[in-house]
Amino acid sequence: MAIRKATDVAVGEELPGRTVHVERATLVQYAGASLDRNPIHWDERFAKSVGLPDVIAHGMFTMGSVVGVVSDWAGDAGRVVEYGVRFTKPVVVRYEGGADIEVAAVVKKLDQETRRATVELTVTCDGVKVLGRALAVVALD
Repeated sequence: MAIRKATDVAVGEELPGRTVHVERATLVQYAGASLDRNPIHWDERFAKSVGLPDVIAHGMFTMGSVVGVVSDWAGDAGRVVEYGVRFTKPVVVRYEGGADIEVAAVVKKLDQETRRATVELTVTCDGVKVLGRALAVVALD
């Protein structure tokens, strides 16, 4: 995809949405790559023993896996110059079927002078918002 130009972006523009499917194996791979081997992310028995409904996805995995909606739209991941979220609910990853994280995004603010767009992401799993205040700032051409 081409790098977005400020003149081609409008407040209210919806970005193409995405579903990110997560399996337990994905969490084990992420645990190895991130060195976050907390058993709440891969051991069902342990997760339940500490009061969780099941294994949960790493917060940073969730955060990182959904920003692709913005970087793909921007045309280059390096164009995402700011990104932050508030973790509101965990993504529960069941043994059977895993979990689907639904991502929608919309341009909330556009500064033509600095050629930057602020994109708000809505991130849910099973109809529950899992990330709040999810905002990315994109440098446009």
